[in-house]
Amino acid sequence: MTWRLPFGADLEQDGTARFRVWAPRAEKAQLTLRDRDSRKTVPMERNGDGFFSASARGWRPGSLYTFLLDGKKERSDPASRFQPEGVHGPSCLVDPSRFEWRDEKWKGLPAEDLIFYEAHIGTFTPEGTFESAISKLPYLKKLGVTCLEIMPVAQFPGARNWGYDGVCLYAAQNTYGGPGGLKKLVDACHAEGLAVCLDVVYNHLGPEGNYLADFGPYFTDRYRTPWGPAVNYDGPGSDRVRDFVIQNALYWVHEYHVDALRLDAVHGIYDFGARHILEELNGAVQAGARGLGRSVAVIAESDLNDARLLRPPKQGGYGLRAQWSDDFHHALHVSLTRETGGYYRDFTGPADWAKALRDTFVYDGRHSSYRDRRHGNNARDLPGDRFVVCIQNHDQVGNRAFGDRLSTMTDFSGQKLAAAALLLSPFLPLLFMGQEYGEKNPFQYFVSHSDPDLVEEVRRGRKNEFLSFGWKDIPDPKSEETFERSRLDWTLPGTREHRKILALHRDLIALRKSLRYSGRMDKRSFRVHADPGNGWIAWESRPAGRTSAAAVAAVFSFSDGGHSIRLPFRTRSFTEILNTEAPKYGGSAGPVRTGREGVIPFTGRGAVIGKIA
Repeated sequence: MTWRLPFGADLEQDGTARFRVWAPRAEKAQLTLRDRDSRKTVPMERNGDGFFSASARGWRPGSLYTFLLDGKKERSDPASRFQPEGVHGPSCLVDPSRFEWRDEKWKGLPAEDLIFYEAHIGTFTPEGTFESAISKLPYLKKLGVTCLEIMPVAQFPGARNWGYDGVCLYAAQNTYGGPGGLKKLVDACHAEGLAVCLDVVYNHLGPEGNYLADFGPYFTDRYRTPWGPAVNYDGPGSDRVRDFVIQNALYWVHEYHVDALRLDAVHGIYDFGARHILEELNGAVQAGARGLGRSVAVIAESDLNDARLLRPPKQGGYGLRAQWSDDFHHALHVSLTRETGGYYRDFTGPADWAKALRDTFVYDGRHSSYRDRRHGNNARDLPGDRFVVCIQNHDQVGNRAFGDRLSTMTDFSGQKLAAAALLLSPFLPLLFMGQEYGEKNPFQYFVSHSDPDLVEEVRRGRKNEFLSFGWKDIPDPKSEETFERSRLDWTLPGTREHRKILALHRDLIALRKSLRYSGRMDKRSFRVHADPGNGWIAWESRPAGRTSAAAVAAVFSFSDGGHSIRLPFRTRSFTEILNTEAPKYGGSAGPVRTGREGVIPFTGRGAVIGKIA
């Protein structure tokens, strides 16, 4: 059965355009249509349950339309597929069947094979468009990542934004290239064997151009998010709001062929109904994926440390495929930088990173001094590939006052150590664009709102957000210079130091794949050793059920200066596979092969991976 969007605008093969909108707050509605040659107003019929509908012949893709509510408020379609003039302008008729997909053989990738590469379309390339990103896909393929994760693209105000101020959930951003550009990018990714994960925002809408409240009870004052009114998932009228969001998820899967959805900040989604919106949304997506014969993963960003997101509904969970886990990042960040401001004060360094490797959540019911309460629950029994981890992402870089990257906070050896710690963890790794070659440019917070009062409010909010970190003199989010500073510098991968860390990332990803395919990246087979006092962590892994198979081990040292580490494994025979301080990666360490003494020399911070007999 072919999926069709049950509201919005639909173009029939006979040239009829059909329109349907949910507007229970309006007594009457009219449809206005226009193109270069003509303009027409059509009364809309009230159908019950708050819906209005109309049809018109002779209109084609590219024609513009709006809804006039009660003769006063002219608004774009809440389910508009394209906003060529931005959030305050009219909607545009789009015929989804006109795009010629070439990915009919693409069925997606197993979720456990995903290695994410997070990119912001506006700053990923000099042009900042969907189509310009296509030129970088061979580079990503060679790097070894398997999934391009695209930050939100739902239409936002202006041309400069992270995407979390989107207000037209069905419209791909006009300045990036609109729906045609995004489809070309997804199609090209699949041609390269790359999956696509789209970041979607269902916890709030942006403050400018958000006209949904004129149509119906899309928002509630029963709860409030840090970003504005909460979406109404459990109050009067919420059935249609839930359907609007669920259909949006299905829309990206069916009309844009995306392979995964990353749900932004689900801790800002409030639903006390009998069936949580996350469970219902995931169920609908999985049913749609089965119908398409494809694999589609629903992944949550959450700071709740709540395994319920992943547990099956029969165990009281929501059944999502994976969730982000910040504890891995925070513990590793503190180990590398020794930063203790803000939420980093909850983390001690290597000891907490060892706990993250063993248990996933560092805060699994422990008391958090930052929150002044117990936080999280136990996820130790869940496989590592149910969690996405990183050492950089848009939040952990961009939500620093100056958007400084790890490459500016730790030395070259520290960057390489961090890469090994991430890519040789039992979790699903995520790279943030440019991290693989040690990008130096910051990724700062930027907006291009047109309302001066709103811009001033954003400026105040950013300053207040960083008080607990002690950061002052925040870059101006509205300044175009802030945006331009955040673009990637694509000249760097060809320079000496950056070329070497890029080579390390490629080799680590290749090694990760070979270890995973041989069963050695399974968290259940990991045995973690730690000596936080001396600044080192180690793990060993042997394929489950294969006691005679060779084990693989890794040792991570966070100590500066020359030193040695005695292997904590039962066997002391160790043969190096990869050393982050090898000359090919810009270091000076020689090959490591130990005998009975089982001692590994380190020239400073670094990681060594090898076989143990």
